[in-house]
Formats: sequence, C-alpha cells, structure tokens
Amino acid sequence: MRRKGWVLTGAAVVVAAAAIGALLVLSDGEQATAAAQAASANTATVQKGKLSAAVSQDGTLTYRARSDGSPFSAINHARGTYTELPEVGDKVDCGGVLYRVDDRPVLLLCGTVPAYRALHVGDAGQDVRQLNRNLHVRGDAFTTKTEKALEALQRRNGVHVTGALALGAAVFLPEAVRIAKVTGQLGGSAQPGAQALNATSDTLHVQVNLDPSDQGQVKRGDRAQITLPGNTTVTGNVDGFGRVAEAPAGQGSSAADATIPTYINLDDPGKARGLDKAPVRVVITTAGVDSALSVPVTALVGKSGGGFAVEVVRAGERRDLVAVRVGLFDTADGRVQVEGDLRAGDRVAVPSL
Repeated sequence: MRRKGWVLTGAAVVVAAAAIGALLVLSDGEQATAAAQAASANTATVQKGKLSAAVSQDGTLTYRARSDGSPFSAINHARGTYTELPEVGDKVDCGGVLYRVDDRPVLLLCGTVPAYRALHVGDAGQDVRQLNRNLHVRGDAFTTKTEKALEALQRRNGVHVTGALALGAAVFLPEAVRIAKVTGQLGGSAQPGAQALNATSDTLHVQVNLDPSDQGQVKRGDRAQITLPGNTTVTGNVDGFGRVAEAPAGQGSSAADATIPTYINLDDPGKARGLDKAPVRVVITTAGVDSALSVPVTALVGKSGGGFAVEVVRAGERRDLVAVRVGLFDTADGRVQVEGDLRAGDRVAVPSL
C-alpha cells in the first residue's frame, strides 16, 4: 500500500486541536486510562478507506480572460470616426468584424502579438506567423499564398481588397471573444493607440478569492467541485492564480484582509451557460489518500512530551492507550489518518456529546 501526505502539517494540527477542543495531556498509562474513561462514554470505529483534504470557498462564475483574470484589451490603430461598435455580450470569431471606423471594417484576428506595423509581401516575423495561422498558411513569411488568402478574407468581410494588412485594419487578440465593455463611443473619434473595448473568452470559469494561508495548500491542477445555483454540481480544476493579493473594496478593509484571486476551469462549461456573475460554492481537493486507517479527530488525545494517542476499547471493555502517528486530516468528514497498533474495525473512545 502506498501512503501519501504522511506528515501532519501545522495547519492540520491546529484544526485537529480546535476540533478536539482541549487535548488531554497524559502523564502515565493509569492516569490516561482513567481520564479517558471518565470523559468517554462513546466509541467510534477505526475505518480503512479514502481520505481527502479540501478548501471550501464561495466563488463567482464569470467569463475567462487572461491568466491573472484581467480582460483582453482591444487597442485601436485606425483613424477616423467609430461608425459601428459591438454591444456587451456580443461574440466575435477570429476573422470576423470587431467594429467599424469610417464605415471600414476592423477585423478580429487571433494572436498574442499586438498589431504594430503594416504587413505585406516580403515581411517576416512572429506577427506574420500569427497572420498566416488565421489564413491557414504555414510559416512566418508573408508570401504570395498569404496575399491571396488575405484577399479572400478581405472580400468576405467587405474590406477593400489589397492583399496587404494595413495598421489599423485588424486587432489581434488571443482568441475569439465575448465583448465585456465598450470604451469607444459611436460617432466619437477613433484615435490610434486608444482602447476601443474590453473582451473575454466565451468560456465560463470560476473565480474564488483565497485567503493567503490557503494558497499554500491549493496548487494548479487540484480538482474542484462547484455547486451552481439550483444545487447543480459540476467539476473542474485549478487553472492559475492572480499575481497580486487584493484587499476587498470598501471602508474598513486593510492589507490583512487581502486575498489571492484563484481561477478554476470547468470540465463542461456548457452546463453553466446563462449564469454569468452567479455565486457558487467551491470545494477544492488539495490532497488525498486512497487507502488509509482513520479515526474521528475527537478520538485523539495528547501525550505528555508530545505526540498523539487513541484509547482502544478491547474485548471485555478493556482499554489500551495506543500511540499513533497522524497524517492527512479530512476536513469534510472530521477524520484523521493514523498509524499505530490499530486495525480496521477496532473501537476507539470518543468524548460524549
């Protein structure tokens, strides 16, 4: 049997101690047994099975954007007047029209390198490579194949057919987008270098704001269970963290209240359609053991000089104090992984309620 996460962390010890309320500190075997018998009229069974540690947190369902949670920013490079702008919630695919300046379409092309120059036959570089990907052409050089494919795209979108890409004729964003905020004004001046709009992906994810003390437990890839409004449950995994701790807005907040934005991808985002900005409940599994002996945390008693023990109730109600090493604390079920002279099915004393 392979054991994982065998050392009890400081946080788990604190939780265990809090759950017990007050650990019995024992000086010798007779005093231990007497004290435990006086305090314990109930027993619980030593179990063998799966344990998991988890962090439970409220979260918000929203649309995914950059890894730090910020939206994509569409920077305009055309000069003139905004004659058509999208509305919040509109979706624009790669190769589609994002907005219009002087009634000329500005296309959305997908890529991570912002537009910074006009492109035409003979150019090469990362910006040309991403243009070629949009046109289904290979390589990082602007060739006659690029020219012909670009002409076809321009023709489909009502753009003046030139076979070259003028600076201002397109905005490059990482993926197809959903419009989150429009900053340009219809009829207003379109200035090169000014923001036209903010956008996100069209994929829902969950944001939770973790206490910094929990971030040490949560890691990228951890599995999560999300309870949606209506008590529907979906699953996902931790995708990343914000780079900066954020204090909540409002009077009375301080740096001590700062949290770490944490982002969770959904395995099936379609199950959460129509729930933008909805509150959800998130349980992130941070550690697990497939097969381990465990007892209720309230069965633990503190040993004089350090460490833990449990009182095992043997046949004929004989009671033995058994030293144990503790491992994973299961926050959901209030049990703790133990190793000692125990086996599944043994009875251990627990305090009376």
